[in-house]
Amino acid sequence: MTDAAAADAPSNARPYSVSELAFALKRTLEDAYGFVRLRGELSKVTHHSNGHVYLTLKDERAAIDGVVWKGSVRGLKCRPEQGLEVIVTGKITTYPAGSRYQIVIETMEPAGVGALLAQLEKLKARLAAEGLFDRARKKPIPAMPATIGVITSPTGAVIRDILHRIRDRWPCRVVVWPVVVQGDAAAAQVRAAIDGFCALGGGPIPRPDVLIVARGGGSVEDLWPFNDEQLARTVAGCTIPLISAVGHETDTTLIDFVSDMRAPTPTAAAEMATPVLAELRAAVSDLSARMHRCGARVVEDRRGRVEAAGRSLARIPDLVEMAGQRFNIAASRLSAGLTRNVDAHERDLVRVAARLSPHLLERPQRVQLDRLTGLAARLAPAVDRKLDRAAERLAGLEKLRLSLNPDRPLRLGFARVHRPDGTLVTTGASLASGDSVALVFQDKENVRHAVVDGAAPEPRPAKTARAKPPAAPAEQGDLF
Repeated sequence: MTDAAAADAPSNARPYSVSELAFALKRTLEDAYGFVRLRGELSKVTHHSNGHVYLTLKDERAAIDGVVWKGSVRGLKCRPEQGLEVIVTGKITTYPAGSRYQIVIETMEPAGVGALLAQLEKLKARLAAEGLFDRARKKPIPAMPATIGVITSPTGAVIRDILHRIRDRWPCRVVVWPVVVQGDAAAAQVRAAIDGFCALGGGPIPRPDVLIVARGGGSVEDLWPFNDEQLARTVAGCTIPLISAVGHETDTTLIDFVSDMRAPTPTAAAEMATPVLAELRAAVSDLSARMHRCGARVVEDRRGRVEAAGRSLARIPDLVEMAGQRFNIAASRLSAGLTRNVDAHERDLVRVAARLSPHLLERPQRVQLDRLTGLAARLAPAVDRKLDRAAERLAGLEKLRLSLNPDRPLRLGFARVHRPDGTLVTTGASLASGDSVALVFQDKENVRHAVVDGAAPEPRPAKTARAKPPAAPAEQGDLF
C-alpha cells in the first residue's frame, strides 16, 4: 500500500478537542515541573490593580512569562522592578486560552550582590526625594540621658561592649529589647522594638531618652534586613532620638541615613549616647572655681570704687564742727534779739495805753448797738416780704414739676413706648411692622416687650370746627 493510500485510509485514533489537548498539556507540565527555580532578569513588570503582578523572566536567549498572585506578593523578599536580576521559585503551568506557558512565582529574591545594591540605590534615591534623609528633621541626642534603650541580640559581644562602655562613662538605666539581627525576621522584630519603646509611658519600665540599634559586622546579605524600607520609615518616624550602630565603620545600611545619628561601631554608639561622668565633675569643679574667682574680683573692684569715692568726700567731724559753730553763733544772737524785741513792744504798749480811758471805750459801743437795733427794725418787713415771694415761687415750681413729670400719665393707665436702644417713641409713623418695642407701665420693674404688627392707618382728614376761644391762662405765680 502506498503512502497516499495509507493517508486516505480511515484511522481508529480518537480526535482530541482543543480544550482537551490544552488541559492535557497543562497537567503534564504541572506534573513534570511542579517546582522549578529560575534565574533571570525581570521585564514587562505590571502591577495590576487587583494586586497580582505580571512579568517576564528573560536571559540573553529566551523569555518566559510569569505571574505572582496577590497572596504571594507580600512574601517576596524584593519588589519586582524592571531590569532587576532575581531568583524565583514556582511551578510551570499553561494558559489554555492563549496556548502559552508561564511560571507561577511563589518566592523571589535578588540574584546577587550587584542586584541588591542596585535595588538599594533606587530605594535610597526614593527616600531621599521624600526628605527622610534631611538633617532638619533629625532630633538632637540628649546630653545626659537617664534611660537608654538598646535594640540588639541578647547574646554576643555587642551588648556586652555597650553595657561595659556605658557603665564606665555614665552609670544610668539601660533597657535591652532582644531581637534577632539577621535573617528574614530581623527587620520586623526591630520595627516592633522601636514601636514598643515609643509606646512606653508611665509604668515600671521608663521611656528611654535615646535608643541604640546595634549589630556587629557581616556581609551585605547579613546586614540586608537593616536596608528594609519599612524599617527605614519606622526609624524616621521614631519619636525618641535614635543612634544607628550596625556593622563596622565601613558598613553602611539604609537606617544609617534616616537615624538621628550614625555610629561607626556599637561601642562608639554608647560613647555618643553618654557623657563622661568624671569629665563632667571636673568641668563643674572648674566652673565653680572660676565663678568664685570672678566673684572675688568683682567684690574687690567694688571695694576699691567705694574707697575711692569715700576719699573724695569731706570728713564727717569737719562737717559737724562747722554746723556746730554756726548754731552757737545763732543761739548767742537769739537771746539778745529776743530781749530787745520784748523791750520795744513794751514801750509801744505803754505809749498807747496812756491815751486810753474807760469812757472812750463805753460810748462808741453804745452808739454802735443803737445803730444796729434801728437797722434791724427797718429791714424786718423787707426780709419778710422776700421770704413770702420766695415761698410762692417755690410752690409754683413744685406744681410745674408735678405737671411735667413723665411718670404722671402712667398712674392714669397710660404706658410709655421705648425702642430696644432705650429711646422714646413719640409718633406711630416712626415705627414699622415687625419693630420690637418695650412698654413701661406704672410698675416700672415689669417691662413688657411687644412687636409692632400691621401698618399705620391712613390719617383721617381733620374736621373743620369752630375755633374755640383760647382758655384763660391759669393763675400762676412768678417763677423767678
